[in-house]
Amino acid sequence: MIKMRKFKQLTVCVLLGLFTSWIVSCSTLNVGTGTKQASSKAATIEFWTMQLQPQFTNYFQSLIATFESRNPSIKVNWVDIPWAAMENKILTAVSAKTPPDVVNLNPDFASQLAGRNAWLDLDAKVSKDVRSSYLPNIWKASTLNGKSFGIPWYLTTRLTIYNTDLLKQAGISKAPATYAELAKVAQQIKDKTGKYAFFVTFVPQDSGEVLESFVQMGVTLVDTEGKAAFNSPQGKAAFQYWVDMYKKRLLPKESLTQGHRHAIDLYQAGQTALLASGPEFLKTIANNAPTIAQASAIAPQLTGDTGKKNVAVMNIVIPRESKNPDAAVKFALFVTNDENQLAFAKAANVLPSTIKALADSYFREVAANATTVEQARVTSAKQLQHSEILTPTLKDFKKLQKAIYENLQAAMLGEKTVDKAVEDAAQQWNNR
Repeated sequence: MIKMRKFKQLTVCVLLGLFTSWIVSCSTLNVGTGTKQASSKAATIEFWTMQLQPQFTNYFQSLIATFESRNPSIKVNWVDIPWAAMENKILTAVSAKTPPDVVNLNPDFASQLAGRNAWLDLDAKVSKDVRSSYLPNIWKASTLNGKSFGIPWYLTTRLTIYNTDLLKQAGISKAPATYAELAKVAQQIKDKTGKYAFFVTFVPQDSGEVLESFVQMGVTLVDTEGKAAFNSPQGKAAFQYWVDMYKKRLLPKESLTQGHRHAIDLYQAGQTALLASGPEFLKTIANNAPTIAQASAIAPQLTGDTGKKNVAVMNIVIPRESKNPDAAVKFALFVTNDENQLAFAKAANVLPSTIKALADSYFREVAANATTVEQARVTSAKQLQHSEILTPTLKDFKKLQKAIYENLQAAMLGEKTVDKAVEDAAQQWNNR
């Protein structure tokens, strides 16, 4: 009986051992298979930004970690590109068909490549409900020929930052609101202080602020067929405005050779009374020129008779050659969702492009003793309701800017009449 009992116990143990071994084998096999399946589905996407390191390194590391924890099958490789190098790098990558998966650009440059079919058509990837969560006019900035090529990200609107001490010296009580007022104020400041009211660049490769001023003055730049429409009474009047400002020596000579960065340098040095710039530069001024910062106040953006105000947009695009387009779109929408836009807007002192994030009290309420930076935030957000992309989305936009700026410079230097400069600019654009 004892022997039989021992035999039965041994048999049971053997059977249990074999059964356990089979389970372990199957489990090991399944784990191995599962790992292979997971790795075959895993996607690593490359995300390019423009000059956001090191200031926002912690923000993006946290953002990416959160995304990866919620999407374990997607890994994100973040690469930050210097501002000046981005255009060449993305052009090279797109041409070689080795682009990153998610790219931070602006609509002006992105539209040039959109014209070459470089970006994914997002209308097929992003639902109407999701698209409607962004400010409608801002979403339109990343469309070409009726197709969406980009997702809006963060925004800035220009303000007029002004030196109250310089205005007081010139006997001026408030900042000008329009370009017509600016011309009068500029003369008064020059006469009373010997300094300039304002700096704006006419360098073709730099800021489009002068083109935007044309639209604010009532100029239509191109017609529905893309042909020059600025050879008009309004266009000639806009040319004449800037020619007069230069010939009367109300603009620094280096307006023809220096870019927008020079405007900040002059303002910080106390050589100009007004600076048309985004509120993000207020901290720069405070760090570099605390005395000027202390005398600075803010006013809404300069405009023309139309009352239009411009907004600058940064967007996110997905290259058509991306190996992981679905994962790329998922990450792009995560970066630009309400929660993350609000967080980045607070970190970077910019504005969000989603309706819900912009409605946050952070952009609507400030204390009575608010700093200039805080006041600027609310003023910027308020004027965003009436702001739009003033210049048209064109694949050859830089050629339009070049044609106008080069001929405008010739008129400013007395090499052409205004009529001839406008005519030549229109012809140069139409014959490109």
